[in-house]
Amino acid sequence: MSISIDLQNDYAFTDIPDIEQFSLWVKTALEENLADIEQTIRIVDEAESRSLNQQYRGKDRATNILSFPSDIPHIDYLNLGDLVVCAPLVEREAFEQSKTVLAHWAHLIVHGMLHLQDLKHENEDEATKMEALEIEILSTLGYSNPYNNE
Repeated sequence: MSISIDLQNDYAFTDIPDIEQFSLWVKTALEENLADIEQTIRIVDEAESRSLNQQYRGKDRATNILSFPSDIPHIDYLNLGDLVVCAPLVEREAFEQSKTVLAHWAHLIVHGMLHLQDLKHENEDEATKMEALEIEILSTLGYSNPYNNE
């Protein structure tokens, strides 16, 4: 399997995970073994997150992660879609939830990747299943249950 990460950090946030960490989290969150995958991860500030959240979800606030599933078929590789992560919000939430920033980044990338694979948490059953899968995936990466401190 080949994973290519297109990391877009236009705001030059310096305290973000490295490309190897993003690649590991993406790979571990994949439910299927795929031949090749290209994954876009865009790092944004709160203003851009709020704007995108308003435009695509009708919510006038910044959010930690947005997932934009791809509807374009690719022949040579798979692009499940794009992830947009609000770096300042990730840091603030990690502090508020008594987590390491790196553990929160891992959780959000796994969470976003599951959304790109069509998992949802719109009702209690879906949320329970998705959270259990997140906990399992994060455990294999050496992170504790992200829902214990929320």
